[in-house]
Amino acid sequence: MKTYKRLLNIRLPREQSAFLWGARKTGKTVYLKQFFPESIYYDLLKTDEYISFINKPYLLREQLLAVEKGKLNHPVIIDEIQKVPQLLDEVHWLIENKGIRFILCGSSARKLKRGKANFLGGRAWRFEMFPFVTEELDNFNLLRGLNHGFIPSHYIQDNYKKTIKAYIEDYLKQEVFEEGLTRNIPAFSRFFDSMAYSHGELINYSNIARECGVDSKTVREYYQILSDTLIGTMLEPFKRRQERQVINKAPKFYLFDAGVAGAIVHREIKEERGEQFGKAFEHFILMELLAHRSYRESDYQINFWRTKSGLEVDFILNGGQVAIEVKGTSLVDNSDLKAIKKFREEYKPEKAFVVCNESIPRVSDNIEIFPWRIFLRKLWDGDVI
Repeated sequence: MKTYKRLLNIRLPREQSAFLWGARKTGKTVYLKQFFPESIYYDLLKTDEYISFINKPYLLREQLLAVEKGKLNHPVIIDEIQKVPQLLDEVHWLIENKGIRFILCGSSARKLKRGKANFLGGRAWRFEMFPFVTEELDNFNLLRGLNHGFIPSHYIQDNYKKTIKAYIEDYLKQEVFEEGLTRNIPAFSRFFDSMAYSHGELINYSNIARECGVDSKTVREYYQILSDTLIGTMLEPFKRRQERQVINKAPKFYLFDAGVAGAIVHREIKEERGEQFGKAFEHFILMELLAHRSYRESDYQINFWRTKSGLEVDFILNGGQVAIEVKGTSLVDNSDLKAIKKFREEYKPEKAFVVCNESIPRVSDNIEIFPWRIFLRKLWDGDVI
């Protein structure tokens, strides 16, 4: 099988430990085994290891104290750490008293938070693994990415539909149920479907609550579950100052993968045009921005800007430094520039971009209009932010 070079770069100084988070199947385990082949590796998906440690977490300490010192020059890896939160106390002791380094890998920190688990008091850096981004793929095909999604096994497979369906049913929903993150399974299932159809739009908690048969507070909690399990990201509106004509409360929610979002609503995009393509295209650009922010350790804010009259700029970076409008069209006209021109007049961003499907870059009224491939190359080269 072909190996893909991932952009995630975990380099730990001596005595430094780390958490590695990411949704299932994004490639965390493959990455760790590839870059830390000499590490001692515990996999809590294995029933025997899980049962041993859930009953007797002190076994981790006893086993590692018996290991020859030379074999502990590399970090000890514990995969699916959220399954046995009690191990974190043992990890903490081993870090403090024996100087052993760890990489603690998982798909959700929510169970750890709910159980008031030991997060090691800042002794572990935080890393996150995302699905594929364009910089990791040769001969990238946009329609393939939007339909298959960017989870490695989904993107690679030709017969991907059954795989995504199984992923949604067996992981996305079941993960929440099995971890006991919600007790009302029918209501959460209705919410999950409703969320997908309002994906990327302003969230109306009251409307979704009526559809699901729960109250608005519960719907907010459901969204928080999806965020904590890394299944999606909440995007808040840009608000530099209080303005009556600008939406500053209602957020948007995006799932972590375009293919998964499309599969839930039975979407199949056959050509690079139309409303469905435009929504998926916007989602794709956001996923690149989120991964770029994490992998480059840039830590910039990502917001959107929208007026009550309907003018909207898709992504505002770093508190208004950069404005990005995404258009799934092969010809951007003046009407497509109305919102970003308005934002530029009001907030004076340093850079303003329109990312689109045109073939040649150009500049219109100091707004840079880029084909998406060129924009993403500039993003990863550090020329956007």
